Amino acid sequence: MSKITHKKLAHKLSSNLSKALLIGACSLGLAMTANAAPAANTATITKSSPVFLGDGGNYPFSEAVRVGDTLYMSGQIGFKDGKLVKGGVKAETKQALDNINETLLKHGYQKTDIVKCMAMLTDMDDFDDFNKVYKAELAKPYPVRSAFGVAELAAGASVEVECTAAK
Repeated sequence: MSKITHKKLAHKLSSNLSKALLIGACSLGLAMTANAAPAANTATITKSSPVFLGDGGNYPFSEAVRVGDTLYMSGQIGFKDGKLVKGGVKAETKQALDNINETLLKHGYQKTDIVKCMAMLTDMDDFDDFNKVYKAELAKPYPVRSAFGVAELAAGASVEVECTAAK
C-alpha cells in the first residue's frame, strides 16, 4: 500500500477508535450515574400502616391508633365507670390522666413514652389547678403541650386531655 493509503487508513481507524472511546466513555458515565444515584440516597423509608386499637364504645372513634412506634390516643375526660368523676377540674384531670395511663399500658407503652399532650379546659381560671395535677402525674422531662380554652366538652367535663406517645 502507498503511504497515502496507510495514512488515510490510520486516520480513519484513529477517528473511529476515538468515536468508539467517546461513546464508550459516555455510556459508562451514564451507567455509573444511573447506578450511583440510588446509592447516594441511603435513607430507608418504610411505611407503616395504621393499626386502629380499641373503640369508643357507642361513639364513632378508636381508643388509639398506632403508626410504627407512635401511639396516637383519643382525648380523655374524667370518666370512671361510665360517669364523670365528682370533685371538679382536679379530680377530672387526675382521672383523665389515669385513663390515658390505662390506654398506654394496654398497648405496651408507659407515661414516660408520652411526647405530646393537648389540654382543653372549659374555664382557663382552672389552669393552675390543672397544672398542679398534671405536674404530679407526669415527670420531667415533660411532654410538649398545648392548652386551649373551649366553650364546652362532652358530658359536661371541665377538662379533656389528648396525648401522643412514641418509643
